[in-house]
Amino acid sequence: MSADASQDPSPQRAARPPAAQRWLLWGSLSALVATLLVTLIWLAGRYEASQVQSRLERDAAEALSDIRSALTRNVQSLQALQSATQTRASWVRDAHRLLYERREILRVEWRDARLATLAGVDTPYRAPVFERFGRATAQPEVALACANARRSSGAGYAASYFVPQADGLGLEVMDLCLPQMNGGQLTGYVVATYSLGEMLSSLVGPHLTRSQEVSFTEADGTRLALHGNTRRGTRVFTAQQLLDLPGNTMVLRMDSWRGAPELFPNVLTALVTAMSIALLAVLFLLAKDTRRRLQVERDLADALAFRKAMEDSLVTGLRARDLRGRTTYVNPAFCAMVGFPAEELLGQSMPAPYWPPERAGEYQQRQEVRLAGQHRPPREGFESVFMRKDGSRFPVLIIEAPLINAHGEHTGWMSAVLDISEQRRIEELSRASQERLQATARLATVGEMASLLSHELNQPLAAISSYATGSLNMLDGPVHGPAPADLQLALRRIAEQAERAGRVIKSVHDFVRRRDKEREPTAPQALIDAVMPLVGLQARKLGVHVETRVPAHLPPVLCDRTMVEQVVLNLARNAMQAMDQAGVPRPSLVIQVRRVAAEGAGGGKGWLEFSVADQGPGIPPEVGEQLFTPFFTTKAEGMGLGLSLCRTVVEQHGGFLAFEPNRPQGTIFRFTLPTQAAAQQSAPAQPATVPS
Repeated sequence: MSADASQDPSPQRAARPPAAQRWLLWGSLSALVATLLVTLIWLAGRYEASQVQSRLERDAAEALSDIRSALTRNVQSLQALQSATQTRASWVRDAHRLLYERREILRVEWRDARLATLAGVDTPYRAPVFERFGRATAQPEVALACANARRSSGAGYAASYFVPQADGLGLEVMDLCLPQMNGGQLTGYVVATYSLGEMLSSLVGPHLTRSQEVSFTEADGTRLALHGNTRRGTRVFTAQQLLDLPGNTMVLRMDSWRGAPELFPNVLTALVTAMSIALLAVLFLLAKDTRRRLQVERDLADALAFRKAMEDSLVTGLRARDLRGRTTYVNPAFCAMVGFPAEELLGQSMPAPYWPPERAGEYQQRQEVRLAGQHRPPREGFESVFMRKDGSRFPVLIIEAPLINAHGEHTGWMSAVLDISEQRRIEELSRASQERLQATARLATVGEMASLLSHELNQPLAAISSYATGSLNMLDGPVHGPAPADLQLALRRIAEQAERAGRVIKSVHDFVRRRDKEREPTAPQALIDAVMPLVGLQARKLGVHVETRVPAHLPPVLCDRTMVEQVVLNLARNAMQAMDQAGVPRPSLVIQVRRVAAEGAGGGKGWLEFSVADQGPGIPPEVGEQLFTPFFTTKAEGMGLGLSLCRTVVEQHGGFLAFEPNRPQGTIFRFTLPTQAAAQQSAPAQPATVPS
């Protein structure tokens, strides 16, 4: 049994790792923890050292700034001293006051242009600095500083030098020289002697020297003056700033001593204890969190399934974007709306594939403003235009709202998109119907006005015709003898035009009342000749050359002569006014009549085409779409009824009125009228060559 048992190891023993592997794992973990602790301690020391060095650099810069500011103030005070000097006694009094206020200045001297001393005052805070060896030993430094000051017309500094004292010690001093000018001429100098040690103690703030040493050194490191505490530690931190003065350059050095950070025992104990407690807590919380996470994942899966079913059932398109403008979600309704699958939309940034290319720049600028948070969309939404995958455009209503996560942070935008194509179509039909109703109401008003005007104008026109005829009879009588031919022609024209005006008013009245028109066979030449006097009168006024082209032997047309004459006259006047407003250099007008072929009219003898061609600026496409709409006009004084009535008159005769460009410049208006033979047919054919 023992032999069998030794040859049949259990699964647990086979699955358990060997002891060497366990020790290797624990050793690796221990080494990792130890490395982490050492790294933390080293990083803490490095961080502390960097903080000390940064603070020392700031203190050195602040000390240098204090020294520069104090030296500048001293220069100003010395300048005020020399400008206020009137007598030697007053100068000495002011110098005493200055030395009392400025401890760093040891002596102030007033010298003439040859550097001979006129007066000198020593500081009240110590014995005269040059008492033992006299001032002559420092004369070269003073001469050099004054030479620099004279050349620069400003303050000049000498190199520092050592002055021995009676007590066996000495001072490192530096001379400042200021030239004294009067009327552009050098009259003397003011020389001030600084103590470098007093400069450090008086000009540098005490908070900077309380725990640090500050000193002046030369460029090679030779120390000139020192001030501050001299505590020592295991490590020194040094910061240097260059004090560059006119004629002298020194280095301001600041030293700080810090002991080694006492972090090792405290950090090690705290980290080991914290990591031990943390490992046990993590194991317990990990098991508890795993069970809770599984439950949350099941609940989340159910919620996601419910939300997806709800979103898939919507007919409203949904689109989500992040703060960079990239599409992060689209529902099936949105994909069906734009014709793109979700794979081609997700992750896409600006410009989106469903943006029309001609509006991509506008949309991108609007989205950049939106994503920058500078403009929030209106709650009622805004309208836009999208493009399907096949290139067709359709209007949409977009309602956007910010996406806020569980932490209250703005993470993007959610958009609800509605296709409003059908709504726009219904609105357009409603608008067109409303416009037609308004036009019908205005036409009814015009009809009533036309009836009233026809009644009121018929009597004056009849009186004008009667007076003109009576005048002709009186002039042809035996009393007055024969009248001049021009006068007789003018009176006949007055009578004819009065009768014609009466016929026009009657025709308009019948047209408005929709009465049957009295149509008669009329030669095309007669129609043109009837309107030429009025056309010619306006043509001479506007400088327009008028040409008529009416071939002989054209068949007569069956029409209401008066109304057709008004159509030709209205078209001719419009053409001449258009050329006059455009300033055409050589305006010309061509009125032409020709035969046209017609479907169902054998031999092309059933229709005549009347055309009026000008050389004006032409008709823009947007104007041409509404040219025959009632009450549409481009003239300031127009009513917008002329071309509409012309088209109605032509269509009541069975013809068609249209226009086309006149190459190379201008416009041609064409309308057709049936001949007498074609009008007698029961179903007149439309001309095939008339442009539609």
